[in-house]
Amino acid sequence: MPVKNYENLDINSDITTTRTLLHEVIPLTGTIVSGTYGTFPNDDNIKNYSHGMFQSVYDYPYLSSSANHIFDLSVGFDETSTLSGSSTTQNSKKINLYNQFAQTLLGYTGSTTDGVRKFENDLTLDSTGSMLNCFFINFSRLLTKDQIKKGSFSLTLGTGSHAGAFAGTKTLFDITASATAGTTNTVGGDYGELILSSSTGGHTVSHGVIFYQAGIAVVSSSIFDGVSDFQSGSVYGLSATDSDRTALQTLASSSISGACDAFRHRIQNLSFNNTTEINSKIYFCRVPHNKFNYSSNPTYLSGSKIVVKDVATDPPVSYITTVGLYSAANELLATAKLSEPLKKDPSNELILRVRLDY
Repeated sequence: MPVKNYENLDINSDITTTRTLLHEVIPLTGTIVSGTYGTFPNDDNIKNYSHGMFQSVYDYPYLSSSANHIFDLSVGFDETSTLSGSSTTQNSKKINLYNQFAQTLLGYTGSTTDGVRKFENDLTLDSTGSMLNCFFINFSRLLTKDQIKKGSFSLTLGTGSHAGAFAGTKTLFDITASATAGTTNTVGGDYGELILSSSTGGHTVSHGVIFYQAGIAVVSSSIFDGVSDFQSGSVYGLSATDSDRTALQTLASSSISGACDAFRHRIQNLSFNNTTEINSKIYFCRVPHNKFNYSSNPTYLSGSKIVVKDVATDPPVSYITTVGLYSAANELLATAKLSEPLKKDPSNELILRVRLDY
């Protein structure tokens, strides 16, 4: 008896598609971020560049092949900020960085006079609540995958004096964001507010925003209002005559790398859930009762006898171990292996579910 090897799939009834979102918790402790390897300013897992535009943070000495890139840090301010001026260190670079992030994430106002939108601590983009002086955390795609899960982001920052930076802390959450509400869409994708939590469990003012698809957190310098020694002269390589600096003084008088160092050493904890989108095509391979009861495997026969039959009157039987998906030209495109053989005979029918993820 000839063996029929193929069964046609009905496009309408045998094939479907699904979309699945997988989430992974990403916890980053301050010990990694503040420089676990080496001694400041020679932290082996912190990479600074000759251009001085940003610094990169790794989970291991960055020259090692085992190192994973965690995020990049940078700072910037708008040209209308009170910090902007000819005496400001790297003034043009800080303005350019602010504009670059704003243009990429927010786009233009549409006005010939306003130009690039400014970052705001709300979701309205109505030129109120502008954040003119900002720290930027640009997470690596290795961590964020397709995007950061809405409502999962938290950032705890030390706001005490430098000697005991974490004696006082403030935590920013995207607490009002969810998959269906609490965000606004811009050219940079969806973004939500980073809101300061209160001791009573409520929430107060926003001090930043998080762009979920871009994987970028923008933190306003206002979160450090009241911190007189945001940057310590004795620790951050300033001259002996330099006094401690507030966050605004640091943004104006320190290099970009120096400001990033000061901010980085105040990160106590940072966590979020990433999102991986898996698109699947599912094929329902139907095995009717009167088909696939024989095998073309040479071991199925011994001489002219079917090995799995004891007597000639026994029904035929086969064991399914593999499903192949073929093109219209009978070209094998994919195979699926079963975890164990499935017994098939004329008394049963099977539906094998084959899923291709991409």
